[in-house]
Amino acid sequence: MKYIIAIILAFFLAHSLVFGAEWTDTEIVNAIYKAENSEKFPYGIKSIDTKGDKVYARKICFNSVRNGRERWIKAGKPCDLITFIGKRYCPPKAHALNSNWVKNVLFFLNKESE
Repeated sequence: MKYIIAIILAFFLAHSLVFGAEWTDTEIVNAIYKAENSEKFPYGIKSIDTKGDKVYARKICFNSVRNGRERWIKAGKPCDLITFIGKRYCPPKAHALNSNWVKNVLFFLNKESE
């Protein structure tokens, strides 16, 4: 029985990874906030000086997620949505820690859906 449950959970996780469009922009933005976990750079926003203003940083993050989703659709959904957004939002090659961004955001997205 526990193997069946594990298989079902694995299926839903894989489904979420492939079809990330099921997450709302709000859910993605909330997960980014948790994954970034920064007072100085709320939502990981560094390209614009938010002066640590969480409301302003959240607005910028929303714009980035919305634009990322549109680019993902126009590109033909070449990978899951979070990986696609992450390549631009937090480029893995820009810093060693960036390679954890997609994994961390997905962790918080999946945690919220439990």
